[in-house]
Amino acid sequence: MFSYFLEMERRLSRIAVKIGSNVLTRKDGTLDVTRISALVDQIAELYKSGIEVIVISSGAVASGRSEIQSSPRKLDSVDQRQLFSAVGQAKLINRYYELFRDHTITVGQVLTTKENFGSRRHYLNQKNCMTVMLENGVIPIVNENDTISVTELMFTDNDELSGLIASMMDAEVLIILSNVDGIYNGSPSEPTSRIIPLIATGQDISDFIQTSRSSFGRGGMLTKTSIARKVADEGIQVIIANGKRDNILVDLLYDPEQTPCTRFQAATGSVSSVKKWIAHSEGFAKGEIHLNTCASEILNSDKVISILPVGITRIEGDFEKDDIVKIITDQGEPIGIGKANYSSAEARQAMGKHGKNR
Repeated sequence: MFSYFLEMERRLSRIAVKIGSNVLTRKDGTLDVTRISALVDQIAELYKSGIEVIVISSGAVASGRSEIQSSPRKLDSVDQRQLFSAVGQAKLINRYYELFRDHTITVGQVLTTKENFGSRRHYLNQKNCMTVMLENGVIPIVNENDTISVTELMFTDNDELSGLIASMMDAEVLIILSNVDGIYNGSPSEPTSRIIPLIATGQDISDFIQTSRSSFGRGGMLTKTSIARKVADEGIQVIIANGKRDNILVDLLYDPEQTPCTRFQAATGSVSSVKKWIAHSEGFAKGEIHLNTCASEILNSDKVISILPVGITRIEGDFEKDDIVKIITDQGEPIGIGKANYSSAEARQAMGKHGKNR
């Protein structure tokens, strides 16, 4: 079954690895240094075999929580998250730095927020930063900057972030390490349940997804599956596996037939960088473009077109050129999302007129 994957993985040049909080922490919430060290050893082995690795690491908040046992005053959830993250992020990145240094590998920290993916300019700046790091042999270690993120602007969890990073950096494989072996065809606690080894494009697995969340992370298998499908549809193979298994990363790539996991089949064909960005940008829309019936019908057809000002009936919000906008029918039904060729002010001036594309 996995001969195709084995052949592909021998030619891998770039992968993204997401390490979840439940992989990096013990049951009491303290940082599992032994597990981190083992994962670093594996990443170093892949790196030295010629594979570029981007690490998306959770664990900062859990790490900080274990350092601060009491607080001089009662903190709300946002204050707690900022405090624990500020302390834990320093602890976590220092641990990575020391462990990779033992392998003579340099790492660099990349802290980001959801807002950084909403602007095309910021998106490309992030991509350029990590590209330069990889070109110079530096492993990027990426995490959400929880010290400045607030609830409504946070990622669902680092699974969402890992999907964005894998797509942005044109990774060939995204490996999501959790504390389970993959997606089961029943409850993982049931002895009759079995791992689903391969999920084909379009295969319905909704009956098998558990909606519960992990102890220290914000997400669950529902989020992982949603992100995995979107990334796989962009031509990136996605693997969900157990990060607490010994030698899991090396085994996934070099002994796939014997390694428990769930793989999402990657769609064939290439997807442009802009389309990949747009595909993940629904939550980043800065405004709305409302279209008349004729423009809506044309946009829903098989034709590849841009929106003409003559078809626009209303513009909502303030946005700049290259920002993400929602496309809405005149009945208020969403059609999709797109990248604006002009600012909202310029679009309002041209609205309803024949002329430039939007």
